[in-house]
Amino acid sequence: MSTKILAVDTATENCSVALMVGNAVISRCEYAPREHTTKILPMVDAVLAEGGVKLNQLDALAFGRGPGSFTGVRIGIGIAQGLAFGADLPMLGISTLAAMAQGTYRIHQSEQVLAAIDARMGEVYWGQYQRHADGDWQVLGRERVIQPASLSEQLTETQGLWLTAGTGWEAYVEQLAALPLERQSGEVLYPDAQDMVHLAPFALARGEAVAAEHASPVYLRDTVTWKKLPGRE
Repeated sequence: MSTKILAVDTATENCSVALMVGNAVISRCEYAPREHTTKILPMVDAVLAEGGVKLNQLDALAFGRGPGSFTGVRIGIGIAQGLAFGADLPMLGISTLAAMAQGTYRIHQSEQVLAAIDARMGEVYWGQYQRHADGDWQVLGRERVIQPASLSEQLTETQGLWLTAGTGWEAYVEQLAALPLERQSGEVLYPDAQDMVHLAPFALARGEAVAAEHASPVYLRDTVTWKKLPGRE
């Protein structure tokens, strides 16, 4: 029996949904800042209808767990939890940075990707990825929020050609130009659910599925935010 997984993502300015049924993927994606709440559920209905699949026939529901916009990540996980609760589905949190690495491979077949999302406040959400032979991705070091000027000392691997993904490369051109590695643009600016749904079976096989009430976002900057509030040291 073929695996059926639905993925939803609103963590950035992009709004996207994808349905995987076996090896087939049906997706919808739209650049829609501040319109996620009105766009996402019609997209879900559209891909399920096109795939001839009902929500309760899915094996799991994947969602963009972040990092990204605080509001966008919260919207995405809230909608995903609502869908999962109603259909009694396990949930899979997928990294937005890893999804951009997969998107870069989908377009350019690059197996080394530097993903950077503009995190504002002079920082980027950062992940350095290499692709495994089975199609899964390994983050080198860890995902982090960091000032671009500090990245050179955090690089784990610099050999070969690296493709770039994410809005951070446009936001911090001069600072990131100093990185000591060969790179070129991978053209991917935002995560896309069609790439998350590719990563979801790997997460499912690793046992990362959780009940809807235990699904949680990854902000990367959440501890920094709390420390700025009185009494939250």
